[in-house]
Amino acid sequence: MRRTIAEHGAAVAGLLRWSSGYPDDAPEVLPLIAALGRALAEDVHAPVSLPPFDNSQMDGYAVHSADLAEPSSLRVTAAIAAGSVPPALEIGTAAPIMTGAMLPDGAGAVVPIERAVPAQFHPAAEVAGGQAQVQLPGGIPPAQFVRRAGSDIAAGQIALESGTLLGPAQLGLLAACGVGEVPVRPRFRVLLLSTGDEVAAPGGTLAPGTIYDANTTLLEAALLEAGAEVTRHGLLGDDPAVLRDAFAAISAGSTHLVLSTGGISQGAYEVVKQALADSSVEFSSVAMQPGGPQAHGTISGIPFLGFPGNPVSAIVSFEMFLRPALHQLTGIPAPRPVLEAVLTGGVESVENKHQLRRGLYRDGRVAVVGGPDSHLLHALAQSNCLMHLPEGVAALQEGDRVEITLTGPVPVDPFAVVDVLLTESLDNS
Repeated sequence: MRRTIAEHGAAVAGLLRWSSGYPDDAPEVLPLIAALGRALAEDVHAPVSLPPFDNSQMDGYAVHSADLAEPSSLRVTAAIAAGSVPPALEIGTAAPIMTGAMLPDGAGAVVPIERAVPAQFHPAAEVAGGQAQVQLPGGIPPAQFVRRAGSDIAAGQIALESGTLLGPAQLGLLAACGVGEVPVRPRFRVLLLSTGDEVAAPGGTLAPGTIYDANTTLLEAALLEAGAEVTRHGLLGDDPAVLRDAFAAISAGSTHLVLSTGGISQGAYEVVKQALADSSVEFSSVAMQPGGPQAHGTISGIPFLGFPGNPVSAIVSFEMFLRPALHQLTGIPAPRPVLEAVLTGGVESVENKHQLRRGLYRDGRVAVVGGPDSHLLHALAQSNCLMHLPEGVAALQEGDRVEITLTGPVPVDPFAVVDVLLTESLDNS
C-alpha cells in the first residue's frame, strides 16, 4: 500500500489516539520544578491576585492624590520598605517608597527619586526630626508608576489551561501565585526494540560483518526529549520465532506503544514482517525518502509502529510521524518550527517522492549537509533542520526558497551580534 506523508501521519495519530489507552493513569502531582517540560492535566486557577496589593514600580515618593496637580514642597515621612504595611498617607506629605513596596492608603501615584529635589532620600534621622522636605513636580498623572492589585491576574482566574506545556515562564507564574505543586499528564510509555543479526551493542568489540546499534540510542534520546518514558528491549536478531515470543510477552497496560526498527522492507530476511505475517499490522510504502517502508497496527491490542532500519530513515520517520502524533495526544513535545529559507546551493531530488534532506540553517539561509543516503549519521549530526523537497520537485537551484523544519539549535555568529549591538547603540546615542 502506497501512502502520502499526510495520509500515514494521520494513520499514526489515529492509532495512538484510539488504541494506546493514553492517558490511562491518574495525573501525577509534582512539585513545580519536577513538572518542567510536562503538560498540565487540568486547569490551574490563581489562588491570589497578581500583584496581591497596590505597589510601587519605582524607587521614589508616594504622593497623596490631593497633592498631584501642582508643584509642591512636601514634608517627608518614614520610608516604606518592601514587605511592610504602611500607615495611611496624610495630605501634604510624601513617603519614600521602595520598588515593590505596598502603596499606602491615600497615595495616588509615585514620583521617581530622579524627579525629586533633592534627588536622593533624606537620612532617617533628619526625617525623624520632622524637618525633611522634598520638592516634587506638578501635573503628576494618577496611578503613575503604580502596579494595581490584580493588574496581571485576578484571584480565581485561570492562570494556565489544561494541556499547557510547562516551561520556566509558566512555572514562574505558578510560583508567583503561591502554587507549590501541579497535576500533570502521565508520561507516554514506549517499548523500544531493534532487530538484526548484524547489530551489536555499543561499547563492545565488533565481530566481522556487524555494526554497532545506533537506532536504539538515537530513538531513545528522541523519545526522551519528546517527554516519553522509554523501556529498552534487548537486541533481537533475525529469528521470527524469537521476535514473536518477545511480542507475546508484552503485557497489556505495561506500555502505550511498541516501536521497532528494521525488518519491514522488501529484503529476504525481514524479520518483523515475517513475525507479524498473521497479524493486523499493515506494511506500507510512504512516498518519502528516506523512510519509505513503514508499519503500523496493533499487537495484542497494543499500538505498534515499525520504522526502517537505517538510522537516518528511523529518525526521519520519528520526526515526520511519531513526534507530531505525541504532541497531538499528550501536549508534549512542542511542535517543531517550520519556516522558509534560501538555498545556498543547488540540490536534486527524486521527483515521485517527498525527499527530506539534512540541512544547516543560519541567518535565513540553508546549506545541504551530506547526500540523500539513509546511513549518513555524520551528516545528520552536523545538521539542524530537515529540508522539504516535495513530490514533483526534481531540482532546486541556489537562491530558491525551500521549506525547512528546525530540529536543532541555530548557530549564532558572535561578530554579527556585536555588529547589531554596536549599530543599535549608535542609533540610540
